[in-house]
Amino acid sequence: MTLNVEKEYDLELGIDYEETAELVAELVLTEENCLYEAEVSLLLTSDEEIHKLNLAYRGIDRPTDVLSFPQISYEAPGDFTWAEDHETECFNPDTGEMFLGDIIISLDKVREQAARYGHGQKREFAFLVAHSMLHLLGYDHMTEEDAADMEARQSAVLQRAGIER
Repeated sequence: MTLNVEKEYDLELGIDYEETAELVAELVLTEENCLYEAEVSLLLTSDEEIHKLNLAYRGIDRPTDVLSFPQISYEAPGDFTWAEDHETECFNPDTGEMFLGDIIISLDKVREQAARYGHGQKREFAFLVAHSMLHLLGYDHMTEEDAADMEARQSAVLQRAGIER
């Protein structure tokens, strides 16, 4: 797996962002039985910048914790049929890796939510990576059933990574 990390905001939370994100992303792909080598871009930013993006792309005028921009259209979560049919749009010709999409995380929200929920900042960061990776694989939480399914998948990955509350 290739994880392209760009840190445009210099907030240190005592986390090895790249190592943690790579571990969690790999575990999500393993748990979801992804048969392809994958590529993901991760941008670490501030509340101010993610606010602008949230407004521009979702029409929501406030900062959020994480944004996910999947590259692949899914008929069902983890169903890569569309990607296979659109190989030139989804696979890097140089590496053969499937480009899953982009993740943008507000480091301000990582710090804020860790304090609010009473767990470590590494756990909050890892949770947001797992959550967003599942979005990149076609999962959503629009219904209670879907939300419970995502929560169970996220929890399983964090437990497997040894990153718990």
